[in-house]
Amino acid sequence: MPPNPQRLLRTTYAFGAAGFAALLLLMLASFWLAQRTQSTTENVLKARAQRTVLVRLLSTVQDAETGQRGYLLTGEDRYLKPYETAIADIGQRLKDVRAAFSENPDEGPAIEEIDKAIDDKLAELAKTISAFKAGKPSEALDIVKSDRGKDLMDHIRVLIGEAFQRVDKKLSEGVEQQRVDSSAAREFSLLAGIFILLTALGSIATIVRYTRQLVSARNELQELNTGLENRVAERTADLQRANEEIQRFAYIVSHDLRAPLVNVMGYTSELEASLETLQALTKDPQIDVLATAEAAKAAVTTDMPESIGFIRTSTQKMDGLIKAILKLSREGQRVLAPERINLAEFFDSVADSVQHRVSSAGGEIRVVKPLASIEGDRLALEQIFGNLVDNALKYRAKDRPPVIKISQVSHRWGAVDIEVQDNGRGIGDEDRERVFDLFRRAGPQDQQGEGIGLAHVRTLVRRLGGEITMTSQLGRGTTFRVTLPSKLNTRGQ
Repeated sequence: MPPNPQRLLRTTYAFGAAGFAALLLLMLASFWLAQRTQSTTENVLKARAQRTVLVRLLSTVQDAETGQRGYLLTGEDRYLKPYETAIADIGQRLKDVRAAFSENPDEGPAIEEIDKAIDDKLAELAKTISAFKAGKPSEALDIVKSDRGKDLMDHIRVLIGEAFQRVDKKLSEGVEQQRVDSSAAREFSLLAGIFILLTALGSIATIVRYTRQLVSARNELQELNTGLENRVAERTADLQRANEEIQRFAYIVSHDLRAPLVNVMGYTSELEASLETLQALTKDPQIDVLATAEAAKAAVTTDMPESIGFIRTSTQKMDGLIKAILKLSREGQRVLAPERINLAEFFDSVADSVQHRVSSAGGEIRVVKPLASIEGDRLALEQIFGNLVDNALKYRAKDRPPVIKISQVSHRWGAVDIEVQDNGRGIGDEDRERVFDLFRRAGPQDQQGEGIGLAHVRTLVRRLGGEITMTSQLGRGTTFRVTLPSKLNTRGQ
C-alpha cells in the first residue's frame, strides 16, 4: 500500500496534541504543587522559628534564675553575671517572640500571659537580690522559701510548653502536608510520564510504519529511475555527439567558405590595381575622340570604384562573420583547465589591462573588495569579463566620463555572484531580450563589431556551469550579473 502523508500527519498531530496536553497538565499540576509546597515550607520554617524563639526565651529566664540562686548561695558577684546578661537580653527575646507570632493573632493572649508571668518572675528575682545586697539575706531566703518564685517559674514553663505544643502541632501538620504533596507530585509525574511515553511510542510506531512504506515506494521508484537514467544517459550521449558534429560541421563549413572568400578578396585587390591603370588611360586626350569616352570615364572613375568598394565591404563583413563562427566552434572544443583563482587579483589584472583607455576617457574603474576565490578556467574568465569591461568602455555615454564598478554581491554555498556595473548609454527595453543572441546588436550601430560578443560571453558562462543576467536603464547604465560555481565541474566536457 502506498504511503499516505495526510494520514501520517493526522496521526502524528493527534499523538503530539495528546502528549502536549499531558505535558501542559503536568506543568500546571507541578506549578500548583510547587506553590503549595512553598506555602507549606514557609509555614514549617515559621513554626521552627517560633519554636526557636520560645526556647531562647525560656533559656534566658532560666539563666536569670540560675544567676540569682548562685548569688544567694555564695554571695559572690561573679555569680550574678548570668542574671545580668539575662536581664539585658530578655527584652529582645520578648520582641523576637512577638515578631515570630505576629502573623498568628490567635496566639496574642498567650504571648501576653507569658510576658506578664516573666515580668512577675523577674520582679521576684530582683527583690531577692536587692534584699541580699542590702544585708538582709534572711529576708531574701524567706522570699525564696515562700515558693512564689518556683510557682512563677513553673507557670512560665507551662505557658511556654503549651505554646510548644501548638507550634509542634503546626510542624507535624506541615511535615505531613509536605509528604502528601511530595507523594502526589511523584504519582502524578509518573502517570503523566507514562502517558507521554505512550504517545511518543505511538508516534514512533506510526513514523516507522510510514518509513517502511516510504522505503518500499522509494525502492520501486529507484528501479524505475534506473531505467530512466539509462535512457537519459543514452539521449545525452546522442546529443553530445550531435553537438560535436554540429561544431565540426560549423568549423568545416566556415573553413570551406573562407577559402573562396579569400579568392574573392584577392581578385578584388587585382581589380583595384587594374582600375588604377584604367583611370590613367581615361586621362589620355586621345580617348576623347571615341563616342563612348564619357561613359567609359564615368564607369572607370565612379561606377567601378563604388562597386569594388561594396564588394570589399561585403567580403570584409563576411570574413568577420566566418571568423566569429570559427572562434565559437574552437571555443566549444577547447578543454577547460581548472585552477584556483583569487578574484581580487584577477580583477585587478583586468582593470590594469584597460586602465590606459579608462584614464584617456577621464573615467575610473573600481574593483570593490573583498572578493572570494574560486576554481575556474582562467582563459574563459578573462574572455568573459574582458568582453564586459570592453563593452562598458565601447558603449559609454558621450556626456560623462565612464565609471565601471566590479563587485561581489553575494557568496552563496557553492556559487558567487559578480556584478559589472557601468554608467554608459544603457540598453532600451526593446533590445534587452536579444543582446545575447548571435549576430544581433542593440542601439546605435556606431561601433565596430559583428554582434557575437555577448553571445560568446553567455556560451562561456554556461560552459563554466554558471549564468549571466542583465539589467539596464536607457541613458543611465547597465549591470551584468555573472553567477559562477565555486568549483568548476569538468565532468563530461
